[in-house]
Amino acid sequence: MAVKLHRCQIMFMKGPHPCWRVQHALDEQGVEYEIVKGPLRRGRRTEMMEKTGQKLYPAIEREDGTWVRAESGEMVSMIKRGEFG
Repeated sequence: MAVKLHRCQIMFMKGPHPCWRVQHALDEQGVEYEIVKGPLRRGRRTEMMEKTGQKLYPAIEREDGTWVRAESGEMVSMIKRGEFG
């Protein structure tokens, strides 16, 4: 089973967009992942709130069911350290 990348539905900006940065890092490191596109409206992100305590994307759901949510730069660092695959 692969990790799950919970991200926004629309990802048209490359570079500075947090979801794009994390997804790109997963690709670069060869981490297998499934994309889970969540609601655009923050008020509808109930699962994100329940699992991470925040309404912001992106988040990574590990194979063991635990979730990780941090600023995209920190998440990219974690991916590069091999914490997700």
